[in-house]
Amino acid sequence: MSEELRAAVAAGVLGAEEHYRALLQSIVEVARAIFSAKASSIFLLDEANDELVFEAVAGEGAGTLVGRRFPSSTGVAGWVLVTQQPLVVENVAEDPRFGREAAESTGFVPRSLMAVPLLYVERALGVLEVLDRPQDQPFRLAEMELLGQFANQAAIALDLMQRARRARATLDGDGELAALARLAAALEGNEAGLQLVTALEDVLKRSD
Repeated sequence: MSEELRAAVAAGVLGAEEHYRALLQSIVEVARAIFSAKASSIFLLDEANDELVFEAVAGEGAGTLVGRRFPSSTGVAGWVLVTQQPLVVENVAEDPRFGREAAESTGFVPRSLMAVPLLYVERALGVLEVLDRPQDQPFRLAEMELLGQFANQAAIALDLMQRARRARATLDGDGELAALARLAAALEGNEAGLQLVTALEDVLKRSD
C-alpha cells in the first residue's frame, strides 16, 4: 500500500490533527512554565509557500498569533531554521538577525529569547522559541539541552501533523485515490480487505 494510503488510514484511525495540535500546545505551555518566560511559540515551516506559521503559542500573543505567517527567512526564527542551529540572544535590540518589524506586527517585542530548530530525520520542520525570562534569570547555553528535549518532541508532533494534513487532503479529495483511501480507512484491521485495496491500487496505477 502506498504512503498516501497508509497516511490516510492513520488519519482516520488516530483522529489526527487535533490531537497533535493539542500536544504542541502542551509543549509550549510547559516550556514557558519551566523557563518562567513571558511567551513560548512553535513555528511550522510551510514549504509550499516558504513561510513560517505560528502553530502553538503560550503567554503573550496566545489568543491572536496562531495561524499568522511570515517569510521563512525572517528574523531569529528564520536564521535558526536555515542554519539548523540553536541560538540564545540576550538583547535582541543589538542582534542584526532579529526581525523587529515582524515582532512589532505581532504586538510583542521581546527583550531576549532562546530558539532551537525542530529537526526530524535531518529535516528542519520549524522552530521552538522561548521569550523573555525574568531579568535576574538570563538564558544560558547550558539550558539548550533541556529546550532541545522539548524540540525533539515538538518535531515528532509536527511531522505527524503534516502527515495527518496530507492524509486528510487525500481522504477529503475527489477521484479514485480519495475513494480508495476512504475504503482503506474503513477496512483498517481487516487484512484481507487491505490486501484488496492494495490490489486495486496496483490496477489503478497500471491504468494511468
